[in-house]
Amino acid sequence: MPGKTPDERAALEAQGAVILNVFKAAGFAHIAPDILQPADVFLDRAGEEIRARTFVFTDPAGTELCLRPDLTVPACRYHLSHSSAPDAESRYCYQGPAFRFQPEGGSPLFPAEFDQAGIEWFGAADPERADAEVLGLTVAAMAAAGLERYRVRIGDLGLVRGLLHSIDMPERWRRRLMHQFWRPRAFRTLVDRLTGARASARTSISPLLDRLAGGGLEEATGLVESELDARGLQLAGGRTVDEIAERLAEKAADRHAPPLDEAKAALIDDYLALRGRPEAVLGDLERLAAATGASMPEAVARFRRRLGQIAATGLAGHELEFAGVFGRNLEYYTGFVFQIEVDRAQGGSLAIAGGGRYDNMLTDIGSPVAVPAVGCAIHTERLLAAAKGALA
Repeated sequence: MPGKTPDERAALEAQGAVILNVFKAAGFAHIAPDILQPADVFLDRAGEEIRARTFVFTDPAGTELCLRPDLTVPACRYHLSHSSAPDAESRYCYQGPAFRFQPEGGSPLFPAEFDQAGIEWFGAADPERADAEVLGLTVAAMAAAGLERYRVRIGDLGLVRGLLHSIDMPERWRRRLMHQFWRPRAFRTLVDRLTGARASARTSISPLLDRLAGGGLEEATGLVESELDARGLQLAGGRTVDEIAERLAEKAADRHAPPLDEAKAALIDDYLALRGRPEAVLGDLERLAAATGASMPEAVARFRRRLGQIAATGLAGHELEFAGVFGRNLEYYTGFVFQIEVDRAQGGSLAIAGGGRYDNMLTDIGSPVAVPAVGCAIHTERLLAAAKGALA
């Protein structure tokens, strides 16, 4: 794609100044994270959709680097290298280029290089209030940039996790269900397999699973090592013997585990079917919590409190929709998520901004203590086009 014209660049810079003024007025310090980032941070934590679109290369010293596909992880790394204490409350705002491969060559709304503005809030003592304020500031920044018509879609991975922990199943099943939540078709297939509604087909590793019947991790490790030696194979794909053995042992254990109760699986379906105004959905969530118990009621109570905090920001009159299936496509999110969308002239919708809570990210990349975190990112080219009514 050709580069931006001077007028287009000037318009983006003027819009960026407006957005940053909103964020800085709310107490967020302006930072400029590095464009070049360690590739493993993104490849390990961002999720399949982003991994497949990240520009990765090796420098002359052999270090694998990438062009940042978003600015959240670079902001986290900036915080860990500059803050006096990882869990000290810190608020940052930024604007700058991000890079994602576009399989079809890109377009004005889907460029390989695009501007992103956003905020990250670390160490907030009141998570629900911070969630609501980040959403409110995102909407305020877009309104200041001239956007008038939009929808806000919200979800809550904390509710998903609370529901799964309220249903009796092996912990390994919960991990796999959460891992697949961002891929609805794969999630549905996994639920069907766990209930026995869909039989697992025999594959090339089925004989190994037969030999592992009743065995554990130690037996699986020995089996993997003996198979590699017998076949003269080398490890590939970056996985270790222990990682392969662990996955093999889990698959073998699944063969002998009782299936997931269909009535319990139906509770998952009930949650995924929820859609509508958050206040209307709240009653359904509370009935679901009453039917499950355990950690689900606590997750619903946090959801209720967050709705109250969102209303306090003045967003109650805007078009908010909750969807049980909504989780965005970045796998580092752990709780509240949101996306701001506009209609396109040719039909369909377009995401202008999004964000949410990601409480595990900083420990994943090196923090010695847990650090609660929430943030947002705005795709400024799309915002500029939407504010001008120029969406195709």
